[in-house]
Amino acid sequence: MVTSAIEDQLGTVNEELEGVQDYPMDGLVSIIKEVGFECDFCARCCTRQFNDHVFLLTDDALRMTEISSDVLEPAPYYELCDQKGRFYVSGYALKAKEDGSCIFLKDKRCTIYEQRPMICSLYPYMLHREPDEDGNVDWRQISGLNQHGLYHTEISDEEAQDIAQQIKTYETAYLRQLIAFYKKAQEHFSRNKLKHVQGVYDREMRKFKKGEEITVLVLFNGEFIEHKVRKQ
Repeated sequence: MVTSAIEDQLGTVNEELEGVQDYPMDGLVSIIKEVGFECDFCARCCTRQFNDHVFLLTDDALRMTEISSDVLEPAPYYELCDQKGRFYVSGYALKAKEDGSCIFLKDKRCTIYEQRPMICSLYPYMLHREPDEDGNVDWRQISGLNQHGLYHTEISDEEAQDIAQQIKTYETAYLRQLIAFYKKAQEHFSRNKLKHVQGVYDREMRKFKKGEEITVLVLFNGEFIEHKVRKQ
């Protein structure tokens, strides 16, 4: 029997997708022009200390593996855990170097700039709902406001429109990848008599944080790929 946890998550993600698609373009364009972000090459956004991780759409992950065979790792926030203690996650992230900087960063410059992941080309813009400090859930369009880069630079209407469309394209692709993940997990769990167990998730995460190895299955190109992971 399919777990209600997966069904609930599918419902939530589908609602988020509808929200992204219905979000008014003129409102997003207005925010982009008002913020007027311009990169000043500080490279803070390319570090784990500032940005935690770079989640990759499947197309981006495939392109990264064409550049180098050892640059991916399971994205760090796992969506599910079965009763056998195996985690499941919806995609890969870029690896980081020991100092926490992106594996492709050198002398504060991206060495694959023309081929960088879509999320990097759009940063710091985004479009998803999350709770504020008071727990009120609302749309967030900017990450790290006033913490890096330059602001209030002039952005043309045409450029702002292009950025807004790319944001919607990325967020739509991300949510569709997440929906595909939950549907694949639903099928996998049903076929193998598995279920998501939050108590097992919490127990295995405690072990992981103490340095024990865990098993993580990453959805990639429609299939789950198994990895053994230890806390870095």
